This record gives sequence, structure tokens and C-alpha cells, in this order.
Amino acid sequence: MSLEPLSIRDIEEKTEDIYEAVVILSKRTRQIVQNRMINRAMEERGGEDLGVFDMPEEKDPEDYVEMEKPSTVAVGDFLEGRINWRYASEEEDN
Repeated sequence: MSLEPLSIRDIEEKTEDIYEAVVILSKRTRQIVQNRMINRAMEERGGEDLGVFDMPEEKDPEDYVEMEKPSTVAVGDFLEGRINWRYASEEEDN
């Protein structure tokens, strides 16, 4: 479940700029975290409307399921070529 040391050469095969790789990985990690939060909320509520003032339910520590870390998943996706990215054009920025 832990992240192994990465070779710079493996990263350079995907992109020439290490800073670009960091941005791509951080955005993918954030996306994974958001997807997990949405899925968890949907599972817990089962389709109910979520109100602003709803109190979170207490969770039993025995029900804890360990998942792979989002950063580890993002690095794996990046190195295996499962992430597609593009540069935003000036038209999209406006």
C-alpha cells in the first residue's frame, strides 16, 4: 500500500517537465479523493436528499476498510499511461 521510490527516467518518459508531472499527479490525486467522498456519501445516504444541517453518522472502527492511498493510485495511473492531459488553450481560459 505504500508508494515505492520512483525513477526520474520513468517520469521523463511520460513528460519532459518534472513540474508538469507533479501538477498532473496532484490533480489526479484530488480527483480520486473527490470521487471517493461522493461515492461514500451516496452509499451512506442511499439516494436520500442531503441537507445542509444533517449531522454525520458515527462510524464503528471495526467497519474500517483500508483502501490504497490516492497518491499511490495516481502515480500508478500516470506511469501506466492511464491519464490523459492536455494544455488549456487561450480560448478556454476566457
